[in-house]
Amino acid sequence: MRRQRLRGSSGAAGLRRRRSRDGCRSPLFVTWKTGRDKRLRGCIGTFSAMNLHSGLREYTLTSALKDSRFPPLTREELPKLFCSVSLLTNFEDASDYLDWEVGIHGIRIEFINEKGVKRTATYLPEVAKEQDWDQIQTIDSLLRKGGFKAPITNDFRKTIKLTRYRSEKVTISYAEYMASRQHCFQNGTLHAPPLYNHYS
Repeated sequence: MRRQRLRGSSGAAGLRRRRSRDGCRSPLFVTWKTGRDKRLRGCIGTFSAMNLHSGLREYTLTSALKDSRFPPLTREELPKLFCSVSLLTNFEDASDYLDWEVGIHGIRIEFINEKGVKRTATYLPEVAKEQDWDQIQTIDSLLRKGGFKAPITNDFRKTIKLTRYRSEKVTISYAEYMASRQHCFQNGTLHAPPLYNHYS
């Protein structure tokens, strides 16, 4: 089945063209993790293309303070935190629920739950690989995340509408952030040096 592009040009070059054309807008997610084992501490974002300046400011706070799965972040947790920003790209309609690759694609599913209500849920590209899940395990976990409580059968999986996407991701630790601020103050400049220690 021929896949349908959902947004503009694909790939990093396409995203750069889109940023230049419309003032740096992109769908985005902000993820907080904590500790040496980098346990999830909050993750919220949007599939609507947002201005990056205002979008990052909004979702950095929202994911830190309003993720219903976790209590709000506290000042005492700051030294152990890592913050990641994922800019979502290359949206495609999948031909079926298995038309994506673990470790390459993020997935967003739409399904009708046992009460007849349409629900959606997503995992970013790194989630399935970090959890060592295969495609079926990922789909089933995502259905539960989306609130589906009935038994999951293969026939039901086939009713899922799946959109796959990729991301450009950067991560910074609290220690790196503080070092950057100190560097800026020492040099009398507001422009920070490159900080990010991870790209995907």
